[in-house]
Amino acid sequence: MGQLLCCVQVDQSTVAIKERFGKFEAILEPGCHCIPWFIGSRIAGNLSLRLQQLDVRCETKTKDNVFVNVVASIQYRALAGNASDAFYKLSNTRGQIQAYVFDVIRASVPKLTLDNAFEQKNHIAKIVEDELEKAMSAYGYEIVQTLITDIEPDEHVKRAMNEINAAARLRLATTEKAEAEKIIQIKRAEGEAEAKYLSGLGIARQRQAIVDGLRDSVLGFSINVPGTSAKDVMDMVLVTQYFDTMKEIGASAKSSAVFIPHGPGAVRDVASQIRDGLLQSSQVQ
Repeated sequence: MGQLLCCVQVDQSTVAIKERFGKFEAILEPGCHCIPWFIGSRIAGNLSLRLQQLDVRCETKTKDNVFVNVVASIQYRALAGNASDAFYKLSNTRGQIQAYVFDVIRASVPKLTLDNAFEQKNHIAKIVEDELEKAMSAYGYEIVQTLITDIEPDEHVKRAMNEINAAARLRLATTEKAEAEKIIQIKRAEGEAEAKYLSGLGIARQRQAIVDGLRDSVLGFSINVPGTSAKDVMDMVLVTQYFDTMKEIGASAKSSAVFIPHGPGAVRDVASQIRDGLLQSSQVQ
């Protein structure tokens, strides 16, 4: 019906190309237009002004001879002011853009190692965008943005990179674990040394207190009981301690068997040994 009435509709975000007898005449904006077909006017086609995206996957080789697949996303649109160029000058817009992307990526990535390619994705995208902008502006297209969305090396290369990374992390973890164990052992040794030092101080003070107590007891007994010598008092004290010790050993349920001389003649020997040991300890201190 619209053709019979010479009326056509152009949708929003779209322009129509009007021709007369096969020659470009005008660009029709969105809305309703009168096309007198009986005098040779017609609509040659429509051109979308919407933003479009083209994903391009390009295989190339890096400087260190690793084959990678680079995925680039190109966002572009036709310019309303240059709609005639966009409509007439290119028959395959997407193929033209893809060819330029291949050319730029295969000229840029081989100059970089694999690690540098990952680090300089934005730089690669900028180079692709600049080259496309210069090329496609002559055909009435605007390159809005170019993104390098992925750099995918071969599966064997990725596995090797993961193994290298895992080995490095394992080596670091082993080093940290060894350092932690070393610190634990050092702290344990320091604690044991401090404990032994304090234990030694306690034993020394205990022996000193015993010696001081025995000395005071001997002196007090000698003064209060005339006719007794210090040696007699010392023997009596040592024998008393000897029997107290035997009593404690026998009363303990967890004590082991202790075999020591216990006859009357051996008591003096025991007293002499204890006395000599205490006197030597007192002299050392």
